[in-house]
Formats: sequence, C-alpha cells, structure tokens
Amino acid sequence: MSIKISATNDLMAKALDYRAARQDMIASNIANVDTPFYRPRDVSFEGVLADEKAKIYNQNNTKLQMAQTNPAHLPLSEESSSLKPKTFFRDGHMARNDGNSVDLDVETTEMSKNSIMFTALISAMKKDQANFRNVIDTSSKAN
Repeated sequence: MSIKISATNDLMAKALDYRAARQDMIASNIANVDTPFYRPRDVSFEGVLADEKAKIYNQNNTKLQMAQTNPAHLPLSEESSSLKPKTFFRDGHMARNDGNSVDLDVETTEMSKNSIMFTALISAMKKDQANFRNVIDTSSKAN
C-alpha cells in the first residue's frame, strides 16, 4: 500500500525512475564499446520533469481548461504519454575505424554523475519522509 506523502515525493519517485533508465542506457553503451558501428544512446528527461513539476505546483499553467457543459459529456482524459523520457544518440566523438563512437571515459563519467544524482534523490526522499514522520510523532505526543 502506497501512502501519498507529498507532491514532491511523487516528483522524486519519477526522477528516480528516469535516473534508473539512464543508468541502464549508459551500461548498454559501455557493454557495446566493441560493437562495430554502435552509436551511444542517452535519455533526456529533465524537460519532462520540469513540465511535471509545473503541473504539480500549478506553475505557468497556460493550458485552457475544457468546460463540461453537460453531465453526459465524457471527461477529458489526461495524456500521460508525454511523461516519457526521450531517447537520443549521443554523438560528437570521433568514430574509430570500426565505426563505433562510444567513448569509455565519457560513459564512465556520465555513469558516475548519474549515480551521484540517484543517491542524492534517495537522500532527499528519506529526509522528506522523516519530516512527515516527525510531524506525526510530535502530534501524537501532544495529545
């Protein structure tokens, strides 16, 4: 059973999912370092998270809301398909003689950065949950 703690917690959970997907993509690039004509791939999700944050906190909501003038009308369904990260080819490095353009130094650096961000998100989620637990404990002692 999942208890909704805060909107921020939902956003951090999505960020963790995207970070895990990025870690898998980078690991795939490293695994294919010797595959001829392989081009490294990456995922871009920062824009998706920014849009999700704006939606959660009602920031810059310029979307026109549809009025439902008759109770028999079907309600507007939310489009969740836009919440997917975008996959792209990370080029810009010289391809070797076999056509492979994976740079092991770049991949290991990106993996380290992604791992640090993943760990930071876990810490932030633990702190967020500890704050709510502290409020609940304090309110139960006051009664």
